[in-house]
Amino acid sequence: RRGEVYGRTPASAAGSPRQNRRTSGTDLSSDGSVENTWTDVYSSLLLRHSEKLHILPSAELQPSADSLYKDLYVYQLECPTKVIEWTSGRTVCVAGYGSSKNEILELRLPPKLFANENKGLCAERDFKVVHGGFTDGPVHCLKHVPGTRCVVSNDGRSSELQVWELGGEDSDVIRRTGSVAGRSVVSEGGSRIAARLSSQPQVLHGARSGDVQLTELTSGQPLYKLETDSADPLSSLQFVTDAVFLACCCNGNVYIADTRTAAAPQLSPPPVSSGESVLWWTDASSGSSCLDPTSCRIVRLSSSGQAVISDLRNQREAASQAQLDVQSHHCNLDDVTVSWAPALDGCIAVSGFSGAVQIYNTSVWRTELQEAQPLFQHRGHTVSSQPDDGVFVTSHVWHPERPRTLLSAASDGSVHVWDWVDQSAGS
Repeated sequence: RRGEVYGRTPASAAGSPRQNRRTSGTDLSSDGSVENTWTDVYSSLLLRHSEKLHILPSAELQPSADSLYKDLYVYQLECPTKVIEWTSGRTVCVAGYGSSKNEILELRLPPKLFANENKGLCAERDFKVVHGGFTDGPVHCLKHVPGTRCVVSNDGRSSELQVWELGGEDSDVIRRTGSVAGRSVVSEGGSRIAARLSSQPQVLHGARSGDVQLTELTSGQPLYKLETDSADPLSSLQFVTDAVFLACCCNGNVYIADTRTAAAPQLSPPPVSSGESVLWWTDASSGSSCLDPTSCRIVRLSSSGQAVISDLRNQREAASQAQLDVQSHHCNLDDVTVSWAPALDGCIAVSGFSGAVQIYNTSVWRTELQEAQPLFQHRGHTVSSQPDDGVFVTSHVWHPERPRTLLSAASDGSVHVWDWVDQSAGS
């Protein structure tokens, strides 16, 4: 199967997906880099921000007072992805969600993005496929296990997890190495996954609040089980310390539990909704402030666009809230992503309601519900598509260390990495 994956593919593998790959003006060269890439095609990119219409001459933007971006680079996948997972500070893993066979790839971001000085002297401005393989089904959830070259995925159909080895210097193949069984046999919507750094690789997983368990990857043995009588479908799982985690439910409930104890979890009930909210998505702030889990801030976003901020010290009252400027419509659980900026205090990113990624500054919100306008909007995915395509953003992630750098993916297969400029700071 070596001839079927990306990377250093043998010439004898005629007709392989790598050799036949030709999508939207993007060709893959023999070394895995992108030639004739969208970074050159963006010669007439139009982005509307507030009341201004900016024309971006290329996706390689130089810093200027009137520029929306410090950097913007674009890549085109064969098929769209719902997952973007960091495997290092410069590489991400993506995978398709088609009903049958899909690509799973590790991409290296353009080196020019990380050139702090003399960017013009850095010729490498393209994404590069460094490892690749194929899945037998869709990938709806994917997490990297810290300290390893492994990622764990779920197909959105069952509670079983798939374990993948990303390869190394001597191999460009991403290969499946095992599986992890879930607590429930049938799991509509699939399992959510979280991972933490530990001496023995472990993953936290579950489809419902009553299914959550911590499993050692090597042995497959369960190390911890969340004990609750409820069976609420999960929207996410997240560690806030090495031991404390949040089990976030799509009805707005958040369970706070500690893997070191068998004590019952604390329950943070859903906020009072301003509309007929069907689903809630949740994220917790991370970083040095969360060495004490009670100092973590939680954002809960409803399908009606209401965002509520709270912390673990006072779970029943909203610290602040706002009605976001989003296109409210029927959403599925996998559609929307809300995330705290890990290196930019008070900012969140929201995607999935449309073809844009919106950045909001929550530090200016108040305790009473108010309308909030985004600090920044990335609309490049809709600009690069045809008007009738109905492109929507499928996922986004913040860079773990660069304050204003994000990656986003859309339903047309486009992947963007962009470093945005806060124009309000200049004013």
